[in-house]
Amino acid sequence: MFTHNSIAYGTKILAEIIGHVLYFPLWWYSTGLMRLLNNLRNFLSDREKSLALLIWIKNIGRPMYGQYDWQGRIISFFMRLIQIIIRSFFMLFWLALALAILGLWALLPFIVLYNIYWQLFY
Repeated sequence: MFTHNSIAYGTKILAEIIGHVLYFPLWWYSTGLMRLLNNLRNFLSDREKSLALLIWIKNIGRPMYGQYDWQGRIISFFMRLIQIIIRSFFMLFWLALALAILGLWALLPFIVLYNIYWQLFY
C-alpha cells in the first residue's frame, strides 16, 4: 500500500525528470555546445602543435643545416614547401573531422527524434 511519503517523493522525482527532459534541449545547444567547441578548439590546437605547421611556415625562408649558399637555400625552400603542403593536408583532415563532429552534435537530437517517430508509427 502506498504511503503519503512515497506519493510525495514520487511526484517530486517525476517533476524533476520532466524538468530535466524539458531542460535538455536548452543545455544541448548552449552549455553543451560551448563545451564541445572548447574541446574541438583544444583538439585542433593540439593537432597543429603536433604537426608544427606554423613553425614550418615561419621558417620557410631559412636554410636548413646552415647551408647558406644558393643551392642550399633552394633545396631548403622546396623541402619546406613540400612539408608545409603535406602537413596542411593533414591539418585539413583534422579540421574536417572536427566540423563533422560539430555537425553531428547539432543534428543528433533531430536524428533521435526522427528514429523515435519512425519506431512508434511505422
